[in-house]
Amino acid sequence: MAVAKERTERYDPATIEPKWQQEWARSGLHETPDTVEGKKNFYYLTMFPYPSGVLHVGHWYAFAPPDAVARHLRMRGYNVLFPMGFDAFGLPAENSAIKNDAHPAPWTDQNMARMREQFRRMGAAIDWRREVVTCYPDYYRWNQWIFLKLLENGLAYRAKAPVNWCPKDQTVLANEQVIQGRCERCETPVIRRDLEQWFFRITKYADELLSFEGLDWPERVKVMQTNWIGRSEGAELGFPVEGHDATIRFFTTRPDTIYGTTFMVLAPEHALVEKVTTPDKRTEVAAYVERARNTGEIERTTAEREKTGVFTGAYARNVFTGERIPIWIADYVLATYGTGAIMAVPAHDERDFAFARKFGLEIREVISVDGTEHATLSEAYVGDGLMVRSGPFTGLSSADGKKAIADDAKRRGIGRPSVTYRLRDWLISRQRYWGTPIPVVYCDADGIVPVPYDQLPVVLPRDAKFDPQGGNPLARVESFVNTTCPKCGKPARRETDTLDTFMDSSWYMYRYVDPTIESAFMNKEIGRRWLPVDMYAGGIEHAILHLLYMRFVCKGLRDLGELWIDEPALRLRNQGTIVFGGRKMSKSRGNVRSPDVYVERYGADTLRLFMMFLGPWSEGADWDASGIDGCHRFLRRVWELGLSPGELSGARDVAVDRVVHRTVKKVTEDIDDYSFNTAIAAMMELANTLMKASGPSRADGVSTLVLLLAPFAPYVSEELWHRRGGSDSVHRQPWPAYDAALAAAERVTIVVQVDGRVRDRFEAPAATGQAELERLALASPKVRAALGGAAPARVIVVPGRLVSVVTK
Repeated sequence: MAVAKERTERYDPATIEPKWQQEWARSGLHETPDTVEGKKNFYYLTMFPYPSGVLHVGHWYAFAPPDAVARHLRMRGYNVLFPMGFDAFGLPAENSAIKNDAHPAPWTDQNMARMREQFRRMGAAIDWRREVVTCYPDYYRWNQWIFLKLLENGLAYRAKAPVNWCPKDQTVLANEQVIQGRCERCETPVIRRDLEQWFFRITKYADELLSFEGLDWPERVKVMQTNWIGRSEGAELGFPVEGHDATIRFFTTRPDTIYGTTFMVLAPEHALVEKVTTPDKRTEVAAYVERARNTGEIERTTAEREKTGVFTGAYARNVFTGERIPIWIADYVLATYGTGAIMAVPAHDERDFAFARKFGLEIREVISVDGTEHATLSEAYVGDGLMVRSGPFTGLSSADGKKAIADDAKRRGIGRPSVTYRLRDWLISRQRYWGTPIPVVYCDADGIVPVPYDQLPVVLPRDAKFDPQGGNPLARVESFVNTTCPKCGKPARRETDTLDTFMDSSWYMYRYVDPTIESAFMNKEIGRRWLPVDMYAGGIEHAILHLLYMRFVCKGLRDLGELWIDEPALRLRNQGTIVFGGRKMSKSRGNVRSPDVYVERYGADTLRLFMMFLGPWSEGADWDASGIDGCHRFLRRVWELGLSPGELSGARDVAVDRVVHRTVKKVTEDIDDYSFNTAIAAMMELANTLMKASGPSRADGVSTLVLLLAPFAPYVSEELWHRRGGSDSVHRQPWPAYDAALAAAERVTIVVQVDGRVRDRFEAPAATGQAELERLALASPKVRAALGGAAPARVIVVPGRLVSVVTK
């Protein structure tokens, strides 16, 4: 009778899930020791969230799949560190606090408490003992410590520079935070201002950052970082300005095209603009400069943007041709790249070509594919070739010409070979309250004075007042600003800028290993057991911000003797974006959907499963909850299977056993490939097979299904494991193994090609030999028709996949 009752018992996640939350917390299931005899350590890190609200379904999409991988790795025998914390400083938290008329500190604490509870409801296997919170002094004192270390060693400095300024947020933005001329957070048009700012010298590591040796990172991320660093080899040259004691220095990657220079272009911010502009052009030039300064650099350099510019009235002399060429200003040239000036060669540069076409400037061909000269060009030719119309260099190849021009310039003292980078130093100053105070003071007698290490942390005061009009609240807290100089004891002023929030996340992976240590930023003894991070997971949007900055900090700390690793994370996987209403789901955009509603109705296991079943994890998805019922029905089917009585007697069903072993192989490989959707589809197919099966093959198959499902749906798997007589936790069980012979397909589809074109397909037993596959292919009527009576020259057989017939 007891069995009959269990068979009809309803699947009730509202009862099951809280039960196991409590038991896992009581037993310390998710607590990770630093060493387990016989197990290899595996550090699995996923990017921590901003606590500027609560978790939405986009967070579940980011966190639930990595949690499934971490659980899977534990079942595979690894000792897995899977920590979590909160990226609690920065604009997101501060803006949310202001919007809700609450101070950031209690508002952030409240959000973190709610998010911890949501993570627990998710079933995340997080070791909460290792939590880090970046807005707490025990964390950000080490931000300050790292800043001082970099300052001591020349990797941090202060300089006046034009910066991106958000008028609404009243703060500086990095170039990467300006999207099409607007603030990425509030979408306010960004303007340019000149301010004294703090920088980290990331450019010192430009070449090393271009190397990804030993890293298993997505190619897309490596390309994005490579392009952002933008290393270019070429020559630095100079053209004198007519009527002025001035020379325009410029960098070019194509010195072989110098004879095609028909005009010069200066960045609107270039120091020579005001000096060389003629009186009749001053008004027009000044207006253009002002417009350009208020346009973001990324927008200015977008290829498809229409070219704009103004003639300065001045001329330069091409030192190779002796020609007088006009000097223009245009916003597609940046003061922060190279020297802020270019030689414009419209015949061989697409941007220059578009500019010359618009303003009626000469387009002169100097590189030809085969040395043939053309009077006109319909488009820019940007490839290599032979030099034409190039004086004594005519006839040289592009490669030889580049070297010859650079060498000639060096010999004549007018230039030299050179390398330049697109990458700029990391601007870390923010005119905000909710961030790490920069640990320096300004003394009239001693200038900039670092705060001594034994006076850290410089604590962020809690009594700041927020002005709806913006500005930095920290600058208005007199008790904070007014201090004494650590060097001479005289009155001094504290720096009121705070550190960019990306500083907080640039090293947090080191703090997780022991967040309680008070004597150092990291417990090195424990860190050597875990670092570098084995797998890092998070959004692709961080490719040229967080991911680049954390690599720089790692290399900087290594060179200071504080780290022994070259890279912070060996492997990286990126999830796609959850889109709702045509835009990325985000708290700042107000288009989020709460997971709590779905957890209440269906349970956390169903939502976890649904988020992983939406499609390829790396591609993201449009949010549509209509398919969640299907995932819930699947779990009810597994529940019914799990509670059904097992028949251990009778003969085994080899066909069912084959499906079980194929599913184990498929799910194992798919988890390794982050193909969660196809792993779930395979388990659904297995459940359908088991519903129709009986005997020991069914009983063993159900037990295997419960183990396979455990990383994806941890609650129902735990409940069924114990209902079926299992001991300990299902999450401490070994991952199912598969028999390769049983997992192999019984029949395969063979594709037949004739001279590279597919002519037929046929099925054959998987074990069919090469000779038999060749015979079957050549016997095909379609293949015989394609051959037309001709004998094949050769036949290539790829067992289990392909027969390729070649007639030529």
